Amino acid sequence: MKNITIIGAGTMGNGIAHAFAQKNFNVNLVDISQNALEQAMKTIEKNLDRMVSKEKITINDKEKTLNNISLNTNLNKGTQDVDLVVEAATENIDLKLKIFKQLDEICSSKTILATNTSSISITDIASVTNRSDKVIGMHFMNPVPIMKLVEVIRGKETSDKVTNTIMKLSQELDKIPVEVNDAPGFVANRILMPMINEAIHTLHEDISSVEGIDTVMMLGMSHPMGPLHLADFIGLDVCLSILEVMHEGFNDVKYMPSPLLRSMVESGNLGVKTGKGFYDYSEGIRNKKVSEIFKK
Repeated sequence: MKNITIIGAGTMGNGIAHAFAQKNFNVNLVDISQNALEQAMKTIEKNLDRMVSKEKITINDKEKTLNNISLNTNLNKGTQDVDLVVEAATENIDLKLKIFKQLDEICSSKTILATNTSSISITDIASVTNRSDKVIGMHFMNPVPIMKLVEVIRGKETSDKVTNTIMKLSQELDKIPVEVNDAPGFVANRILMPMINEAIHTLHEDISSVEGIDTVMMLGMSHPMGPLHLADFIGLDVCLSILEVMHEGFNDVKYMPSPLLRSMVESGNLGVKTGKGFYDYSEGIRNKKVSEIFKK
């Protein structure tokens, strides 16, 4: 594998593009927004500069990585003669089904189609294609250039050959792949999201403060980041979407999203990306508790 297309220039998409380009793959980064593509390149360059300053890579490595990335707003042009497409669009099943139906029509029959979905069924996504044996999940963790894990998720019809190819490819990115079978939330989010949801319930019931809950989990359980801070980092809208998928998929009340989480998303307070979530990031850092405005 040499030629890779990444669909979506957001946080995960630009991180995945960075990871592939740094290992000398030819990367097409595709997004409908030219501005999003330009912002993605600025983010990648900023992250590479940070690596240069820490002497993890050289300036020459940085330039080679940037030169390995091409930008495109046209899906057809961006997917010509590629070995792998990794979709990293918004966590919305209708959008993903639409994208995969298009990809199946325009990509070569040899092309493997992967999705970075964090919760949506790989089998359902594969069902809109005529290559369900070549559809697979590659769930990277954020921030992609740093985090080692890749959940490699098999749909019901994903072939052994494709699974082994993606496992090996993940290792070439210096990642540690874990093979996972298709189920709502897979492994990472099936375990993580109920914990985050329970932390939000705990806050909503006024059992402790934002800082108190996060401190208990950091000092008592050795978590590097508290669950509410982590939720802000992931994006509260993303957390809500994942919980909704699991609630519907398992039909179990334990996955029902907290009313507080819903109200924060409806208010547009989504965490780091909007500058406000459980903490205030308006000055670029976590600096102020804002939970008071969401009290019962």
